[in-house]
Amino acid sequence: MKVAIIMGSDSDFPVVEKGYNILKDYGVSVTVRVLSAHRTPFEAMEFAKNAEENGYEVLIGAAGKAAHLPGVLAGCTNLPVIGLPIKSSELEGMDALLSIVQMPPGVPVATVAINGAENAALLALQILSVKYEELRKKFADYKKNMAAKVFEKDKKLNDKLK
Repeated sequence: MKVAIIMGSDSDFPVVEKGYNILKDYGVSVTVRVLSAHRTPFEAMEFAKNAEENGYEVLIGAAGKAAHLPGVLAGCTNLPVIGLPIKSSELEGMDALLSIVQMPPGVPVATVAINGAENAALLALQILSVKYEELRKKFADYKKNMAAKVFEKDKKLNDKLK
């Protein structure tokens, strides 16, 4: 189980770190790189072109502003790419979101919310769980625990209202 998180800038890491930690907690091998679609385009393309050969199964591309990185990665690999728009401009991340989500036909990029690193990691886990049964079981437990917390909060609120 191997995922790469590629960021357009090291300043993205405080957001990315949340997803990185989730993947590590699930026992996924994670590589984090800083590669820019604009400043190091050839290196970003080379990483994506060789990702499958290097054992990666899912790529997460985190980028702000013009946010072309996830699309560049997706254009150079057959692996699933998850786009993580980063809030890094006067446009509050809407520029990044629209840049990532508006991919042309044939080059899909799954896109999560602005600064949604947790969901990027969880989506990567769901993709991996198609192949890895132990991840599927852990993810099912995660969802059960999440539901149990909601039921607990519901009970507390209704006990308080009585």
